[in-house]
Amino acid sequence: MTATTTAPPAHDAWMTDERRAFVEAIRDFSQRELGTREQRAAATNDYQEAHSAEIYSKLAELGWLGASISEDYGGSGGSIVDACLFLEETSRGMVPMAGFPVSLIVAGAYERFGTSEQKTEILGGICDGRVEAIAMSEPEAGSDVGNLQCRAERQNGGFVLNGQKTWISAAHIADHILVVARSGRDGSKHEGVTMLSVPTDSDGVEVRGIETMGGKEVNDVFLTDCYVPGQRVLGEVDGGWMQLMAGLNVERLITAAAILGLGQRAFDDALAYIKERKQFGRPIGSFQALKHRVSDLATELECARLLVYDVARKTEEAPEVMLPREASMVKLKATEVAKKVALEGMQMMGGYGYSTEYDMERLVRMTLVSTIYAGTSEIQREIISKTYGL
Repeated sequence: MTATTTAPPAHDAWMTDERRAFVEAIRDFSQRELGTREQRAAATNDYQEAHSAEIYSKLAELGWLGASISEDYGGSGGSIVDACLFLEETSRGMVPMAGFPVSLIVAGAYERFGTSEQKTEILGGICDGRVEAIAMSEPEAGSDVGNLQCRAERQNGGFVLNGQKTWISAAHIADHILVVARSGRDGSKHEGVTMLSVPTDSDGVEVRGIETMGGKEVNDVFLTDCYVPGQRVLGEVDGGWMQLMAGLNVERLITAAAILGLGQRAFDDALAYIKERKQFGRPIGSFQALKHRVSDLATELECARLLVYDVARKTEEAPEVMLPREASMVKLKATEVAKKVALEGMQMMGGYGYSTEYDMERLVRMTLVSTIYAGTSEIQREIISKTYGL
C-alpha cells in the first residue's frame, strides 16, 4: 500500500507555477528514492537513523537545501514560503533529513546577525549539504530557557565554555553547534546571554546520543573548558536573548510545516488503507463512522495548512516583524492536528496500524513528540493567551 497522491496545494496567487513544479519535483524524488518500505528501511538503517547522509547529499546536489537562502551564499534566493513547501513535502514523503529543519533555524540566525564571513561559512555549508545544530535546552532550562547555566567566560580574546546542553537535535551529525551560553550574571536572566558557533570537533566537546522512541535524533552535549575564538560569536556579546526571540517566527513555522507533512502522510496512508480493507463484504471506508472521521481530519489538516502558509506569507512580507501570537498558533495547531491524525489513523487501521509492516506506528511516534519540542503545546497556549492580555 502506498500513500494517496493528492494535487499540490492551490493556495491563491502565491502558489505560482514555479512553486507547483517544485512541489511535484519533490514528490517525484520522494517516490523514486523512498517510495517503498524497503527503500525507507535501507536509508534509515531499519528506521534507527532519522537522517540519511546519502539522501541529503542528493538533495544538496539538486539545490533544494538552499531554497530559501540568498544566492550570494549558494542558495536559490527563495523565501520562507519555499522552505515550508519543501519541508511539508519531504516530510510527507518520509525523506530522512532530520538535520535540515534545525539547519534552517540556524541559517535564519546567521542571516539576521552573521558577518559576511560567517554567512559564507554557515549558509554556504548548508547549501552544500552540511548540517548545523543549535543548543539551547539544559537539564534545568527546558521551557524556562532563560534559566540556562552553561557558562561562557572571557579568555584570550575569546570564550571558554563549560556546561551541559540536552535534547540537542542533530548534534551528532552537525559540523557546528550554535551554543547559547551565559556570558554575564548582571541584570535579569534574559541579559548576559551570548550565541557562539562551536565546531563539533573542538577540544572539550562531547556529544552523547539519547535513546528515543524515534531512534537517533537528539543528544546531550558536554562542554568542558572548550575554547571558542571571539570571531565565532554570532551577533552581540550579551545580546543573545533578543537574537533568539527574533528567530521564533521562523523556528515555529519550520516545525509546523514539517509536522504538517507528517500529518498529511498519516492521512494519506489511512485513507488508502480504508479504501482497500474489506469487512462485512465492503470497504471499511464506506461505513459512516469512518467516512465522518476522515471528513473531520481532512478539514483539520486544511485548516492547519492554511494557517502555516498564512504565517509564512506574513513572515515573507515582513521578516523583521515579530509574530508571537501567529507563530505560537501555527506551531500549536499543526502539531496537535498531526498527532490527532496519526492516532486516528492507527485506530482506523486497527492492528495493522500498530504493526511495523506499515508506516503508521512510526508516524504516531514522530508526531507524538512534536507537541513537546520547539516549545510545548502548553507553552504555546500561554504565549497566545498573553497576547490577549491574560
